[in-house]
Amino acid sequence: MKTVLVPTEKSDLMSATLETALKFAKRYDSYLEGFALRAAISDFVAADLIVADAWAVAETRDVELAKEARTLFEGFMQQHNVPPRAGDKGGFSYGWTEADAARDAFVGSYGRVFDIIVFGRPGSYPAGASMAAVEAALFEAGRPILIAPPKAPASIGDNIVIAWNRSTETARCVALAMPLLHQAKKVTVLNVSGGMVPGPEGEDLARTLRLNGIETGVVSVDSAGRNPGEVMLSEATKLNCDLMIKGAYTQSRLRQMIFGGATSHILAKTEMPVFMAN
Repeated sequence: MKTVLVPTEKSDLMSATLETALKFAKRYDSYLEGFALRAAISDFVAADLIVADAWAVAETRDVELAKEARTLFEGFMQQHNVPPRAGDKGGFSYGWTEADAARDAFVGSYGRVFDIIVFGRPGSYPAGASMAAVEAALFEAGRPILIAPPKAPASIGDNIVIAWNRSTETARCVALAMPLLHQAKKVTVLNVSGGMVPGPEGEDLARTLRLNGIETGVVSVDSAGRNPGEVMLSEATKLNCDLMIKGAYTQSRLRQMIFGGATSHILAKTEMPVFMAN
């Protein structure tokens, strides 16, 4: 986890997102790179369709927001004494990349060469991160993402809970999270009834992690008819978790939009950092 990509945009949660990314980078001695994630032009134009030059005005505002994003990112790093990158030397440092029209699809493409991509909790612009950008990262980048909570955590990665639902997505997520699990002080596999698919039990996963040198406990709870994502967050809070590992979208996105699902609930409600992969 030595390279961290931070899509930067003007949102209410960007400060907490940068703080979370910084804590992560300090823990794992990582390089942080920012770029201006630009909202769709239609977001600006839709409010004033009757103005003949609305598109030109929107493009100008788009450029202004990109400049503001860079100022925000670089100012934050300088304020927290993060050194600028020196060539290709690794370690704790930061950099910025200029990207024309860096919208949702760019995240899914450029993110492929980073170890992790950090977003704020998704919400309607400008309340939180772009949901379209989060999903582009999950489905196109092939890399894990870290969802930062609205308030930056005191620590990250000391006490990890794996929200185990036996799925391929969560198995892949756990594999990608192995560098974090090896450094954690406590690891717990959390089984929540109601969100399971056919597959190995939580104890099977815990045994494999122990064989990898990671001391792991198992906790099983009954969802009692509640959304499994709600139960996962509640139980992780009881365990004083400072990072949840969760496979994303075991059910289809469309199904989750209509009927709800663990991933959708966690993305909308989490108050702790969540490490996700599909």
